[in-house]
Amino acid sequence: MKNVKHLILSLVLIAFTMVSCESFLEEEILDEVSVDYIYNSGEGLEVGVNALYNRMRMYNSPEGDGTNLQANVFFLAATDLGLHRTWFTPYGSTEHTPARFPADKWNNAYNIIDRASAIITSARSVSMDETEKNKLVAQAKVIRGELYLDLVRMYGGIILDTTPTTPQNINDPIVYEVASEDAIFGVINQDLDFAIAHLDWQEPTGRYQQGVARHLKGKAAMWINDWEEAATQFDAIISNGTHSLVALNQVFGADANHAEALFVYQKNQSLGEGDDLAGGSGFWLGSVFNQRLYEKQSGSDAVAGGEIINDVAYGGQSLGWFFPNSYLESLYEKDNDLRYTTYYWPKEYTDYLVNNPAHPNFGQTITEPEDNYRRFHWSLKKYADFETKLPNSNESYKDLIYYRFAETLLLASEAHHNLGEDGVALSYINQIRRRGYGLDPNTAAPSIDFTSWTLDTYLEESARELAFENNRWFLLKRLGKLGERVSLYYRNGDNTGAEANDENNSATPWQSHFINCPVPQSQIDIMGENASQFNIGY
Repeated sequence: MKNVKHLILSLVLIAFTMVSCESFLEEEILDEVSVDYIYNSGEGLEVGVNALYNRMRMYNSPEGDGTNLQANVFFLAATDLGLHRTWFTPYGSTEHTPARFPADKWNNAYNIIDRASAIITSARSVSMDETEKNKLVAQAKVIRGELYLDLVRMYGGIILDTTPTTPQNINDPIVYEVASEDAIFGVINQDLDFAIAHLDWQEPTGRYQQGVARHLKGKAAMWINDWEEAATQFDAIISNGTHSLVALNQVFGADANHAEALFVYQKNQSLGEGDDLAGGSGFWLGSVFNQRLYEKQSGSDAVAGGEIINDVAYGGQSLGWFFPNSYLESLYEKDNDLRYTTYYWPKEYTDYLVNNPAHPNFGQTITEPEDNYRRFHWSLKKYADFETKLPNSNESYKDLIYYRFAETLLLASEAHHNLGEDGVALSYINQIRRRGYGLDPNTAAPSIDFTSWTLDTYLEESARELAFENNRWFLLKRLGKLGERVSLYYRNGDNTGAEANDENNSATPWQSHFINCPVPQSQIDIMGENASQFNIGY
């Protein structure tokens, strides 16, 4: 797009892979596709839309280690629920800067927006079945709307441009200016309204359907305090019946394509490994958030070695870079809330058995681990992969559930509370709570149901259900609570061996401008006199 100079016009779109629907996965993979084909034929538009999904999968579920993974982990873990041990340091004085903060969200979002706009614009002159064309355009529009919503929530001041880069305009004068909120949300809402009108409730696996468009429209409405619009969109999803809560152990089970999932990023190692190939890349989240129990030294035998060997049953190869913190742990009623034992690995060492078959204590409870929180710390289990992950690899090809119905219910609860409709608000939040306790979500449970709706109650229940998903950071920012709660509960640790107790770790040196992520310095450097509109406070 003209207004973002780092975006280079792609004369050839490379490695358009078939990630968007099962039928398309069976077709021939095209390594190089001409621009004329992409933007001047119905078949080309289909390939172009599939390429957008490939780029979105890289944007939200990238391969391996690197700044793209850091950018994603930041929004999952750098909240009031997280503990950092090593790797990169959110809110660190030298790292939370325009020069050092991961640039990938900004750069990748604008690249994808540019290609989505190209599909939307070129489709007007493509001769094909109108219904099918509108479906393809709707896919491109929901992606563009989603990305602009991401950008404005992450960065605050952003650039808005819906004109795609072409050979004719690539050298046009560039104007860098912060778009108004009305203009940004005008584009977001127009795009999502079109998608809602033209997408069905059930689309092929790996494609956005109407529920995703409405979920995003509701989120956009929440951001500008339009509670009535938000409630309308969330209620439509809830009443439609396509989506519902599933059994707790199914939510992050082997098959993520279930009724609770609004959208799942598809991965399949057999279809090609890498962000540019049909199968996608190996994703490291399961390793990032899990302890390295197999490094434990206590209880080692002189001949057999350690009590624990690297095995997928305990999460396999792990990194232990970020963990859930003690504040999050304190929110669970540990004996009755099944999420405590379903979404997390056991906290107590007595729940682990010696798994080294050569060890004399094989099958018995492990000895107490040494005080080293890389090796032993309460850990997140949501992204654990028991099917595709090899014992000595960080890479997982498990499908990634990205939007789910539980979040819809919680956001709908908040919207109805803000409309003064606490009866509806409580009915929604209590469905989440009942499921967490192993009860029928739709049957009253007086012993655990909330009887009054408060912000603290809501934030705590949202934390119990959605911790370390792509929700918390944005929720706290929208509510004006991010700085306060990060200062209270988030902790940056270090890489020493004696910090298993996260209360001993350093409190976060929060600064008010951290409320917006820094626009990459590479972009600020080319903005000239208008650069002062961006990165206020940095």
